[in-house]
Amino acid sequence: MASFSFGAGNVAKLLRIPLYGLGRIATLVIPRGQQWVFGCGAGIGDGALRLWHAAQNDRVDAVWLVDSDRDEADARALGVPTVRKHSARGFWLTARAGVLVVTHGLGDVNRYANGGAFIAQLWHGIPLKRIGLDSPETVKLPFGNGSKLLRGLMARLYRGTTSQITVIPAASQLIRGRLESAFGLPDERVIVTGEPRVDPLSVDDAVTRVARARGILEPIVGALPQTVLLYAPTWRDGTDDAAIPTGDDWRDIVAVLDRYDTVLLVRSHPLGAGRYTPPADLDTDRVRMVGSDVIRDITPALPAVTALITDYSSMLFDVGLTPSAVVYLAPDVEEYARTRGFYGSYRDIAGSDYATTWHEATAQIDEMLSDDAVLDARRTRAAQLSSRVHDFRDGNNTQRVYREIQRRLSLSPRKGTL
Repeated sequence: MASFSFGAGNVAKLLRIPLYGLGRIATLVIPRGQQWVFGCGAGIGDGALRLWHAAQNDRVDAVWLVDSDRDEADARALGVPTVRKHSARGFWLTARAGVLVVTHGLGDVNRYANGGAFIAQLWHGIPLKRIGLDSPETVKLPFGNGSKLLRGLMARLYRGTTSQITVIPAASQLIRGRLESAFGLPDERVIVTGEPRVDPLSVDDAVTRVARARGILEPIVGALPQTVLLYAPTWRDGTDDAAIPTGDDWRDIVAVLDRYDTVLLVRSHPLGAGRYTPPADLDTDRVRMVGSDVIRDITPALPAVTALITDYSSMLFDVGLTPSAVVYLAPDVEEYARTRGFYGSYRDIAGSDYATTWHEATAQIDEMLSDDAVLDARRTRAAQLSSRVHDFRDGNNTQRVYREIQRRLSLSPRKGTL
């Protein structure tokens, strides 16, 4: 089972209410300074790392808060100074920071010390599935889904947290509306600049991007053939992926991989469940794991991917920038639409030919790899989808976000800063 669910997380939030209150009192009397404090729920990477480099190029005083030895080591390798976010110093630095940069939530830094800060929430993907205030899952509780009173309290806590966001970048005008709704923000706080996290998919020429992506993957997963597939299912809030392959599925998958000299990389969601290994009797090296325990940030590696296999992951909006093809595999689309919900309909994105079983998906992959015209058609379709949601494809999203943060800081000096 997954290591996290909304229900369990929300119970923890309710139990922490007194600590939030004490932290808020502390931030009312602790003056904020000029230092930037970074955090990222997915480790040292994502849009936060892009913005970190922009800030460092401008000689901004900054530190990254971490909560694991792995993140500390990753940061050290990049020359990024760190402090443990749950330490007393982590609290103090968060309380004193002029700017907080996060990608998932305020728990990316010290969650009790964010009151009154300039908060740049970079988020971590274009939403197809409903998020935040738009999804009933956000206020879910594990005990019979909780009372109406408790769910109402959870909604107020969530809205109170998101209302602190000063600025959040959107990939396009279309996505801007989704973020405003999901986070309950006025339009002036949602800026259409493009997302820093996808800049690696646009900088340099295509040949350079592919070479750089393979350079990320091959030291970790070994030499790769020309054709590379990536399976990336989304998170199902504590339940197993509905498309985990059976033994027979794996035999069909490996047969296709062998036929076309292809490798399948499996990227289970960082919070998801996973039994993504073929049966031992297959004895194949064509299936390799690239979970977050192996590669923290998969986005810069996407140019090496020939085709993405996914259900509802935001990667389906991103790979078209490279461009890569997409094969849609969604066995539980009706149930997912009922419990989590989509922005629009799934058919608007995947069309009417999405697979609902691995047998169907494998047949589509076989057809795609055997016919260049089919592969090109899927690439074109993916590129057209990306063009609908990404207004910028120039590799300068990070700079636009950084300049807007600095502009707003210059216009609105915060009272009590030193």
